[in-house]
Amino acid sequence: MSGAGAASMRRLEDLLEKTSRTFALSIPVLPDPTRREVTIAYLLFRIADTFEDAAHWSPEDRIAALADFEALLASDDRTRAEALAKDWVARDVARHAGYRELVAETPFVLEAFLALSPGAVPPIREHVIRSARGMASIVARTRSGELTLHSIRELQDYCYLVAGIVGEMLTELFVLDRASLAGIASFLRERAATFGEALQLVNILKDSAGDAEEGRRYLPEEVPVSEVFALARRDLGVAGDYIRELQAAGAPRGIVEFTALPVRLAWAALERVENRGPGAKVSRPEVFLIVQKLKRALDKNEPVA
Repeated sequence: MSGAGAASMRRLEDLLEKTSRTFALSIPVLPDPTRREVTIAYLLFRIADTFEDAAHWSPEDRIAALADFEALLASDDRTRAEALAKDWVARDVARHAGYRELVAETPFVLEAFLALSPGAVPPIREHVIRSARGMASIVARTRSGELTLHSIRELQDYCYLVAGIVGEMLTELFVLDRASLAGIASFLRERAATFGEALQLVNILKDSAGDAEEGRRYLPEEVPVSEVFALARRDLGVAGDYIRELQAAGAPRGIVEFTALPVRLAWAALERVENRGPGAKVSRPEVFLIVQKLKRALDKNEPVA
């Protein structure tokens, strides 16, 4: 990697560390060029998420920002990107300092995105745009500053738009230019959205109290929360099948580790929330132990899921 490329990657990773605890742990283990591709893709999804989460903005402003961001993904207009980023930050798009910094760096992230290989740009663009459009449809349902879901189906539809699509995109990047994974590509694609749903459901269960305070009621009041826990466990089981298939096919260690770590963390978080209630978190020392156990299993070529 050239000096300029290395500096760009360091800046991308700095933004990643400021916007995601889990992915900052897992993305660096990926092999190149997938590591750079997934880093950039995550940051693009996070920018879109920031607009969806901007509950202090009107639904119309959030939808307009998502549409403008979608247009930037389809163009190479640095001047427009700089003007929009400046405007978004000036209007206090996020209270989270890392998210504000990321939105300010939208032109830089888009430039890095468009510099990726010709094979990586289309699947990232397609899936980020699909997710951004889905987020806009969710925001359009907001009433008096609040979003409320009323059924398991609505919850799953939401999870697909914000996480299932991410799983599908990651799968395309995993199999890109890897002939050894061609034989299991269909198996992975069939389970990719469920993998994403699993992780999102755990996040929703963990953060439900804080989300409700901000007007986002993802857990349907009409549905016993035990059903959501049961769905999360079933989905995590499917995620385990996905990981085992990758490992059996001889996928690069970094891809196996990248997929296995968030699932192990999700299992730990699910147990913690089920026992202690929303807001309970897996501590940093516990996360460290989970990471070390996973690495030891990979060192010994033991099953990790």
